[in-house]
Order: sequence, then C-alpha cells, then structure tokens
Amino acid sequence: MVGVAKVDITPDYPVRLSGYGSRRDEHEGVEQHIFAKALALGSDAEGPAVLLAVDNCGVPAWMRDELVKRLAARTKVTGPRVAICSSHTHSAPMLAGVLPNLFSADIPPEHRANVERYTRELMDKLEQVALAALANRQPAQLALGFGHASFAHNRRGYAFRPEDHSLPVLRVVGADGKPRAMLASYACHATTLSFNKVHGDWPGCAQEFLEKEFPGAIALVAIGCGADQNPNPRRTYEYARDYGNALGEEVQRLVKGAMKPVTGRLECRAKQIELPFDKLPTRAEWETRTKDKNGAVAYHAKVQLAKLDRGEKLPTKLLYLVQVWNFGRDLAMVFLPGEVVVDYSLRLKREFDSERLWVNGYSNDVPCYIPSERIWTEGGYEGAMAMLYYDRPTRFAHGIEQRVIGAVHQLMPRGFRR
Repeated sequence: MVGVAKVDITPDYPVRLSGYGSRRDEHEGVEQHIFAKALALGSDAEGPAVLLAVDNCGVPAWMRDELVKRLAARTKVTGPRVAICSSHTHSAPMLAGVLPNLFSADIPPEHRANVERYTRELMDKLEQVALAALANRQPAQLALGFGHASFAHNRRGYAFRPEDHSLPVLRVVGADGKPRAMLASYACHATTLSFNKVHGDWPGCAQEFLEKEFPGAIALVAIGCGADQNPNPRRTYEYARDYGNALGEEVQRLVKGAMKPVTGRLECRAKQIELPFDKLPTRAEWETRTKDKNGAVAYHAKVQLAKLDRGEKLPTKLLYLVQVWNFGRDLAMVFLPGEVVVDYSLRLKREFDSERLWVNGYSNDVPCYIPSERIWTEGGYEGAMAMLYYDRPTRFAHGIEQRVIGAVHQLMPRGFRR
C-alpha cells in the first residue's frame, strides 16, 4: 500500500532566502514554485511510514519532532517511521533556527516576522501533505534501480577529492501498470543558482522534468552525501535546468526499463547519538574574536558572549538522529542529518552491499556540516569554519566519523553487511 501527495510551499509574500549570507534583502520574486512531497508506505496493520522530500535548504529537527507528534495523534505513524529529506536548495525561504548566523548580522524584526510566519505555515503544510499521502494509499509495486549522473564535483582544494555519482531510484507503479511516483537521490549541493528569487535549483528542475514526462506521477528528489560536492559549472538558470533535465532523463530511463522488485516488509529503526564538540573557547578568547577582521568570526563570538551574559551554557554536544529503513533484504536506506560529506556514503558502500544500499544526507535535521575524519584533519570550511553560520560553538571533537558509522552498523540488519 503506497500513497503519494504534494503541496505547494511557495511563499506569496516577501521572505529572506537561506543559503547565502550576502543576500540580505527579502526575495525579489518566484522563478519556480517549490513543493513538499510525501510518500506513504505500508498499511495501518503493518505500521505505515512516511518519507517527505522538501524543497528547502534545511528542515530542522524540531519540525520533524512536531510532525511526528501531530501524526501520532491522528494516525498509526510512529517516530522511527518518519523521514524528512531536504533538497538543500539555496533559493528557498529561511526557516527559524536554521543557519541563524548566516548573515553575520542581526535580522531586522520585520524580516524575522516573515521568516517565523513562513516557518509556521510550512509546518502546517508538512502535516497536510503527510496526511494526504496516507489517505492516498493504494496497492502498488516498488522497484529499485541505480543510474549515474556526473555534474557533481568535489569543491575542496585538496589532493584527494572523492565523488559519488550513483543515482538510486525507487519506482512506484500502480495497479494499472503506470508510474505513480519516483524517488531519486544524488550527492550534490543545490547551489547552481545564487539570485534572490525562489527556485528549486537542479532538484526542482529534475522534478519538473519528470512530472511532465510522467503525467499524474509525483517525483521526489533527495540529496545524498553531497556536502563537499558542487554542480560545476554553475551560477546560471540554464545550468540548473540542464542538470535537472540530465538527472531527470536518467531517472526516466530507469523507470521505463527493467528494475529490481522491492517486495520485502518495511522495517524502520532510529538511534539518537551524541556528537561531542571540541574544547570550547574561554570567555577571553571569545572577546578577542569579537575584534576579528572576518565579520563572520566576530559576529559568531558576539552571539556566544550574549548567551553567556544571559546565563546560558554553551552546548558541549550535538544530538544526532541516525535512521535506517530496510525493505526485507531488498533495500536498506540510511538517513543522516546535516551536511554530510561524501566520505560517509563511500565508506558505507564499502562496508555494506552497495547494490542494496541508499544513503541520504540532509535528513531529519540540518544542524551543521558533518565532516569525515579526513576532512576534520584537513580543516577548511566543511571541517570547521561552517560551524560559525550554524551557530555551533566550535568544531566537533576527534572521532565523529566512527560514532556515526558505528550507529549505522548498530541499526543495519546483518544481511546487508559484506
């Protein structure tokens, strides 16, 4: 039993966009509508699960928690059976609590009011689309295929620059034999565009392409471990369209061809772990940083000092939800929060059967970058500096990669291990 639904989440009033700190005005128009889409899997007797794909830079953990609470009050959906995947488009509205230091300056009250309004409205629409998908459930067949896309390129200026061009696709076919939905995931930032207009970037273009090619079907696009991967070249609408169309054409090829049936019973597990931060700066060190020539460093330090002045304690750890869904032995899907670098998917594919494994980043929360041990050692933006914009007190402590990978091993059925 599978249901699918979508809802338009395009704002009809000005609101700041997230993703780029240099854009400090509210958006200047809508170039492409953005959506939240939901896939409901399983009957009430089995215990249904809901996967949402949202055209936004990052849906925070508190919104997922609120959605779980609302669904539990009205349906048989439980916490481990809800997954939210953000497309990470940098051309969607800012949400309250996500990248709060992005602009390295306080947000004016009138701008903040519209951000908070949009956040409330999106919360209601996530509930709406999840309930619609649950109400839409019908007999269906699932199938899995793996394609290839090549527009992602490692953006770090280091000698070792790994990439992951795998394109997993899940097809949903109705009783009439026609595709009702398709879900795809690719490890690449949605940063083709940088104008101040609403747009889904290449994921939005891919969904638009597929829904034209398969009338009546709904296309969902998630992001893999693409935190250190950018589309290249970029910065024009034509590139966003071309990348989306290229990915859409590959999904179309798979959907129209022979795919591996997915018939196993869906099981869902989740485990919250703690990712400790490195040693926190002293108050004197924060005060010194307020004079830093880098405005982002100085603003971040002022924010931390303001917290201390209010009597708050700076956090020493990040709560991190690792989630694994498996369809019997046919397919295992891993959902990792945050901007997860490509090393994670490549390592998991070495340690588990890559032909039955699907790894999503930007899932259930986007609290900050999640560096591998290699990137933690190298440093740079993904390893440390990006924490400023997410309002984290400092970088993670040594050992983050093994904590995350270890949790995946605890949740993954043995039948998927190599």
